[in-house]
Amino acid sequence: MSTTADARSTAVAGAAEAVASAHRRMVQSLGRVIVGQEEVLDLLLMAIFCKGHCILEGVPGLAKTLMISSLARLLSISFNRIQFTPDLMPSDITGTEILQEDRASGQRELRFVKGPVFAHLVLADEINRTPPKTQAALLQAMQEQQVTVAGRSYDLPRPFFVLGTQNPIESEGTYPLPEAQLDRFMFKITVDYPSLADEVRIATSTTSRQSVSLEPVLTAEHILKIQDVVRDVLVAEPVATYAVRLSRATRPTDATCPADARRWLSWGAGPRACQALLLGGKARALLDGRPNVSFADVRAVAKPVLRHRVVANFTAESEGVSADTIIERILDAVPEAD
Repeated sequence: MSTTADARSTAVAGAAEAVASAHRRMVQSLGRVIVGQEEVLDLLLMAIFCKGHCILEGVPGLAKTLMISSLARLLSISFNRIQFTPDLMPSDITGTEILQEDRASGQRELRFVKGPVFAHLVLADEINRTPPKTQAALLQAMQEQQVTVAGRSYDLPRPFFVLGTQNPIESEGTYPLPEAQLDRFMFKITVDYPSLADEVRIATSTTSRQSVSLEPVLTAEHILKIQDVVRDVLVAEPVATYAVRLSRATRPTDATCPADARRWLSWGAGPRACQALLLGGKARALLDGRPNVSFADVRAVAKPVLRHRVVANFTAESEGVSADTIIERILDAVPEAD
């Protein structure tokens, strides 16, 4: 190994220890506000450190908004929430130009007023309740980290992270996101009901006078540095190959796709899935204080990476087979090494 490679490996190892320490403090602090949901928090942090975006799916009342606003306070970054509704317009998200008059000179000029998308962390609440035209207003922001209004582009704050939420039990009056837009979200995170013990803690803590203040653990500058370090985390060729083989096995036309999965799938994941599997594995290794990605890291992020990138057919729907079930079959069928 060259001297440069040695130095990079040492730097990543040191950064991994610092990230793991910050992660432990964040979990401990957030645990005073949010009961359970440690896995959800970990996935959100992984996405932020990878410059990714997430879709959060869960029934109302599971503290999704509280978790995100609390996370923004721990990261010391700005936070805006946008409630998506059928009458929401693109300009309600990106901002608009207004005609302003200078009282002294009497001259008029157009001035751009920034919309709520100009924040480090943007919560797009019930993103599937607004028409496609408004949903598409987020596309440029997510991909390019800027918005264009009246032919002029405006840079968004960095880091920039979009979290879209969806309610899985109400489909009337919704506009499901097209696959091309879903693919731009790194993770689709499922928020499940809490356990009995956790729900007892929630019920007692939220009906008392308990008040918790959160102290910042990281800053925007720290996050940007961690985003750079993620790219330097080591990935052995067999691990990278495994991630690619997992992604390819979701495609029903590929020879490696298991028979059951082929019967249930219309379409599989594209190249962005491979990238998300490796980047997610790198971020997970950092949170654990390790400078290299393992097979276990890739497997751990497989469901949130793939569940919104595979398209189940009518056979799967009629048999009650979920995307997670299909992914489990693929994980069982694809060996870690040839």
